Amino acid sequence: MKPLPDVIAIDGPAASGKSTIGLMLARRLGYLSLDTGIMYRALTLAAIRQGIAPSDEARLSRLAKEISLQIIPVSVENSGPHYTVWLDGQDVTWDLRLPEVDANVSQVSTYREVRAEMVRRQRLVAETGQVVIIGRDIGTVVVPDAGLKLYITASSRERASRRQRDRLRQGYDEDFDSILADVTRRDHVDSNRRYSPLQPAEDAIVIDTTGRTADEVLDEVAGLIAKKQTEEPA
Repeated sequence: MKPLPDVIAIDGPAASGKSTIGLMLARRLGYLSLDTGIMYRALTLAAIRQGIAPSDEARLSRLAKEISLQIIPVSVENSGPHYTVWLDGQDVTWDLRLPEVDANVSQVSTYREVRAEMVRRQRLVAETGQVVIIGRDIGTVVVPDAGLKLYITASSRERASRRQRDRLRQGYDEDFDSILADVTRRDHVDSNRRYSPLQPAEDAIVIDTTGRTADEVLDEVAGLIAKKQTEEPA
């Protein structure tokens, strides 16, 4: 039997379930997990707090290199955040889902030097091995040689419903149509940005999570890994 893939790449659009599935998979395998979207959210939050406009590419590129960032997966399953996030020595975990971060993170993540710095940090984690890395350009840019690549997706309405439930848990009662419009906008920005656009890698396995539970999807992914372990070499 082949060994488990040393690096598993999971990509997909906002609220597709990729972060939940990635963390659950990492726990099942005993792997480290890294949600790279958290890194861009933390940078966006830092920019907001420092009064840096999301259009200021030069200042954002410098800030990306300056921030101190720690992302620590929680040790037990819960319905809240999957990570504790420390930005410049401060716990900002709950602030990363603020509406103003949602509204600006896609633009902040479009810039070449911002992405280059984040990819550098992400590859350092990948080099440790036994890691599930989650994002939007993991299988295409960050670790194109990952042993398993998944692209997790869902319908835009399903993803908007999930985002609305998340917002309600945070105490924000937002209109569904406005959330759906924001999800659609983010899809457009992420898929059409010049550097590292959101798209499945050519050898990624696409999984649609619409109408499915996280446990159902996790079982499917576990089955794919088991199959990959027993495949004969090409």
